[in-house]
Formats: sequence, C-alpha cells, structure tokens
Amino acid sequence: MSVSDTEIILGKLTRREFRERMASGELDCCLIPVAALEQHLEHMAMEHDWRSVGVVTHAVARHLTPRVLVAEGLMCGVSEHHMRHPGTMTLSPGTFLIVLGELIESMVRAGFHNVIIVNGHGGNVEPVRGTWDQFLRRFEGVNLHFLSYWDTLVQADVDELLQGGSRMPDDMPGHAQEFETSIALAKFPENVRSDAVADQADPNPSLATREQGEEWFDRITKRLAIFVEEVMNGRRKSDIPPFHP
Repeated sequence: MSVSDTEIILGKLTRREFRERMASGELDCCLIPVAALEQHLEHMAMEHDWRSVGVVTHAVARHLTPRVLVAEGLMCGVSEHHMRHPGTMTLSPGTFLIVLGELIESMVRAGFHNVIIVNGHGGNVEPVRGTWDQFLRRFEGVNLHFLSYWDTLVQADVDELLQGGSRMPDDMPGHAQEFETSIALAKFPENVRSDAVADQADPNPSLATREQGEEWFDRITKRLAIFVEEVMNGRRKSDIPPFHP
C-alpha cells in the first residue's frame, strides 16, 4: 500500500491519486473541519480552534483509514464578538455560510455521499443551526451532518474531568479556559504560553493539565469515530426537512 493510499488529507493528494481512490470505492466519507482564528486570552495562540479541530479530525480519519478523507478549506469563522481584541479575523455569517455551502458542494461533486462538518468554534454554531434545514434540502440525497467535536461529550464527562465548573457550554467548552487549555497542553503545548496562564484576570486556565487533555482527546476521538462509522454504514442518516407542497 502506497503513502497516497493511506493519506488522510485531501490537499496532499494529487488529482490522479484522488481520482483513483474515489473510483476504487474505498473513500466513503469526507470530513470538513471549520473553526476560527481569534483571540484565546493572553496565554494561547489564536489558531487554537483550527488546530484543535484539526488534530481531532486527523485522528478520526487515521483510525478509519483508508475510508475517510479530511478536506481542509476554511480556517476562519464567525468571530465578530472577539473583534475588540486586535488580531482576530472574522467572516460575516452570510459569507461563512456561502463558503461552507460551496465546500460541501465541491465534495459532493467530487463523489462523496457522506459529508460531515466538524466544528471547532462556538461562534459558528448558531449561524449554521439557523440555516441547516436549507443545507439539507439543497443537498438532498447526501448524508450530511454538522456537529461540534465537543458534542461527543456529555454531562457525566464534565462532572468527572473538569475542576473549575460543570456548566455546559459555559465551562465546557468555554473559551480558552480549562477544557481548551488542557487540549492544547496535550496536543500542541507550544501554543500555550505558560508564563501567561496565571498572569491574567481569569484563573480558570491554570486548572488545566496535559493528562486531562489526553483524556478529553481520547473520549472525543473514539466517540466521533463511532459517529462517522455509523454515517458510513447507513445507521445514521440525515433527515431531509419537508418541501412545501
């Protein structure tokens, strides 16, 4: 088996390699990660949302090799509520939804019938939720899903692992606090400025540990892999809303 046969990132394949893998029937599902590029308090790099959803989708795709491909096409998200912090980048909700729709269409035209949008930024949720029925109608016949990677977690996980609070979504996922900081410590610690963790108004990030982040990551990726398998095997199907008679 060649490297291209097990590659999980769409952009790293040549057109021939993609064409041959799709024609062989081995590619069952496309994951499209979406996130944001925005401030994450004083102690974490602004790419956090994109980096976290990336490591999650990559892990899931590797677990399900060679059936799943990750199509990385949209780093920025809806972050107007962070724009008072210079350096944040944002898209308007309309722009974000247009681009998301065109990414989905690209993958459908490429031959995918199972497409999952995996989200890593809370600000993207409401714009998508408010229009998702339109996406389902537009892509009728496609098994299309949207979920944030933390949707795989439940209250029992929060009660067991979080030290600083147990409210969902305030404490988990929160924003650059214990949950997100622990993920970063476990998977890309170079993005955490240790000297700044406690040197800010919010003390919650100082509760995060690498061990906690590894446990979060393990639970998330295992459950998301099950979700993706259920989509590919037809046990989980998107419901198309009714059209007007």
